[in-house]
Amino acid sequence: MRLHVGCAMWTHARWRGRFLPDQLPPEERLRAYATWCDAVEGNTTFYATPARGTVESWARQTGEDFRFVLKLPKTITHERHLTGAEEELRAFLEAIEPLGPRTHALWVQLPGSFGPADLGTLAAFLRRLPGSYRYAVEVRHRAFFEDERAAGRLEQVLAGAEWVPFDTTALFRSPPTSDAERDAWTKKPRVPRRSRALTDRPIVRYLGRDDEKRTIEGWGFWVGVVTEWLREGRSPTVFIHTPDNADAPALARRFHDEVRARVPELTPLPEPEPVEPLTLF
Repeated sequence: MRLHVGCAMWTHARWRGRFLPDQLPPEERLRAYATWCDAVEGNTTFYATPARGTVESWARQTGEDFRFVLKLPKTITHERHLTGAEEELRAFLEAIEPLGPRTHALWVQLPGSFGPADLGTLAAFLRRLPGSYRYAVEVRHRAFFEDERAAGRLEQVLAGAEWVPFDTTALFRSPPTSDAERDAWTKKPRVPRRSRALTDRPIVRYLGRDDEKRTIEGWGFWVGVVTEWLREGRSPTVFIHTPDNADAPALARRFHDEVRARVPELTPLPEPEPVEPLTLF
């Protein structure tokens, strides 16, 4: 029985000397991160398709049970709007091939302008995708969260793909108290929380606060949902975000611990790699 947890990235300036060794070369940071968490969001692939050699390095640094949820490039989802991007998709799939089973799902994040009237385009796009991958779709148009008919139509279109919720309710529950929170208020989607799993591999993105206590209080709902998913035989992946992400690896492990307290048979996470503290010299 597995619950995978992770963060929005595998390296961060504020993790040096805390979660990752201070002087670790870039080509080894993912390996160190993988001792803290066993999943990661592939947000960098949204901005550019990585070189195949880079992806081969990712594969070398992780075990086969590590999960990458890789975002499709924005040229496909935001610029081409899922049409006429066959060459870009082919190049992307070729680049990520070295990951093999580590590619847990390909993540189709759609812009807020993508609404119910565009579902035909999404349906046609999903039909053209190779059956060798799992797919996960994130929508941000409020109609999908507030109109039951629109939500039902989207679920029909997904037909085997997962609907990824991005839960920002903790962030917007009260006014921001840090610069990172104020920035997140202007950029993150403000939509109702959704927790219906469509497949046996649900994926959750949870955004807390820069205050640890508020983050932990806010994820209580998901601890309950994930516990039930596990008891139903599902294998979820949960990504823990905060506006500054300074403590995200430790928070992801704490979330796993809280679920494991309710489901003792859950497979534990690996032991983190020891980290030497930062030094001045």
